[in-house]
Amino acid sequence: MIEVTNDGRVRTITLQRPEAKNAMSVAMWDATAQAFLDAQDDSSVAVVVLTGSGDSFSAGQDVIEMGRMAMGEKIEATHGFAGLTRILIDFPKPLVLAVNGMGLGFGATILGVADLVFMSSEARLKCPFTTLGVAPELASSVTFPNLIGRQNAAWALMSAEWLTADECKEMGLAYKVCAPDELMDVTMTHALTLASRPISSLVACKRTIVGPLQPLMHEAHERENGEFAVLMGAPANIEAMTAFAEKRPPNFDGID
Repeated sequence: MIEVTNDGRVRTITLQRPEAKNAMSVAMWDATAQAFLDAQDDSSVAVVVLTGSGDSFSAGQDVIEMGRMAMGEKIEATHGFAGLTRILIDFPKPLVLAVNGMGLGFGATILGVADLVFMSSEARLKCPFTTLGVAPELASSVTFPNLIGRQNAAWALMSAEWLTADECKEMGLAYKVCAPDELMDVTMTHALTLASRPISSLVACKRTIVGPLQPLMHEAHERENGEFAVLMGAPANIEAMTAFAEKRPPNFDGID
């Protein structure tokens, strides 16, 4: 599900479900959350890099599993998506992303809680919430306006249209766009530079940068969860899940 490797004081977490475009099942939410907790508590780790395997960064929530939950099935989780969200919001060390390919849902909204984002020139992102009949997630309703301005955030979160790597860079969602074969080298060069600094200083710098925003992110996460709970299993969401299963575009005509 995930692979964890170390290079000096840089820990890389790689999402390892390439056959499903690194879509996040409950088991993967739990494994990823635990990997971040382990990195947080490990005094030998200064910086964490998150990337994906294969040709995708992450396709976000496993839609098949999401459909089962929309129909009322309960899937037990230790941390789940909500737990991972809280861990990421409070993660004290620098988080660097190497977005190697497509990012959907979580694969896009996690950019809002990252400290540095490097994207392959072939990567693209989508926040598909309105085509799924649900609400934003991972505090993106706060992090995106803060990073890229309200109108860019409104388009990203409401339109469910693809954003190219260059558009993400122009908006401020990404720090650098790299050739695909240079992405990890460029990312690791920057991560190792950060990791050469004192961890206490890195943590203090991050705390001063994101500290004022953290309470707002937690509040946003709770609001988003509330909206998501109302919309999950509602007519628009059921139509979206049915359309996905039937391999057709959803039709929201007549659905509020």
